[in-house]
Amino acid sequence: MTRIGDLEIVPLNLGGNVFGWTADEPTSHAVLDAFVEAGGNFIDTADVYSAWVPGNTGGDSELVIGSWLEARGRRDDVVIATKVCKHPEFPGLSPANVAKAADASLQRLRTDVIDLYYAHFDDETVPMVEIVSGLSALVDAGKVRNIAISNFSPARIDEWFAVTEAEGFHRAVALQPQYSLVERGFETNGLQAAAQRHDLAVLPYYSLASGFLTGKYRADGGVDSVRAGSASAYLDERGLAVLDALDAVAAAHDVEVASVALAWLRAQDTVAAPIASARTVEQLGALMASVDLELTAAEVQLLTDASA
Repeated sequence: MTRIGDLEIVPLNLGGNVFGWTADEPTSHAVLDAFVEAGGNFIDTADVYSAWVPGNTGGDSELVIGSWLEARGRRDDVVIATKVCKHPEFPGLSPANVAKAADASLQRLRTDVIDLYYAHFDDETVPMVEIVSGLSALVDAGKVRNIAISNFSPARIDEWFAVTEAEGFHRAVALQPQYSLVERGFETNGLQAAAQRHDLAVLPYYSLASGFLTGKYRADGGVDSVRAGSASAYLDERGLAVLDALDAVAAAHDVEVASVALAWLRAQDTVAAPIASARTVEQLGALMASVDLELTAAEVQLLTDASA
């Protein structure tokens, strides 16, 4: 188990972006059932998921998770993270909007508290003191247990904590950046250093690079998926070298490539739990196998060098 704020989590964050999108409600419920039965407890979503899908309005993933929580009665068994800023009805980070958006998320999730609540994207139209005060007020109100940050620059994260210290607000405890074996800007763009400075647990999104790091997207193509276009962008010399290294390490441990990619992330400084989604129960096994997979220092270095 890993600790984030006052939360105890298994170090794999199940991405809920597919729920109500590429996984319908019955399939999503089956994935959630299998996830919890396999020992998982940390679920990530956002109020905007999946407003980009024709016929969806935003909050679709939260509704699916909420119906599962109500049907199974397992609220105390899971840690729920969601986000505010991009829902079509609740855009931005003004305190009044955040308060309304949080209430809407609570209603959709059919719960009385959000365990981890993110500012999903920065909103520079709102003074930082108002952004942080609005989120902190939700902790005081008992509607949110912990607050977190996603898609803010290092400078804005520093400003966030300067305001937090000056005003005595509740501290943010986690940071959600893009980070994977083929997207390593987090290490050099100042975000890793900001996470270290402010003791933020890092929960990387796109941990499997839109599925590329599952190994199913190869030079021969042929995979029918909404993510195929994004994943195929990594099919260059570097990407193929990463796949070769993943193949070698996966064979040594008799696990799937995705398990190794997630284990590499977990071995990186500041990372608490990679985020990865499963649109079928069958895809879940490789994700869960990563939790107990410990790579040797030499294997971590092999992967690091291949992705340099």
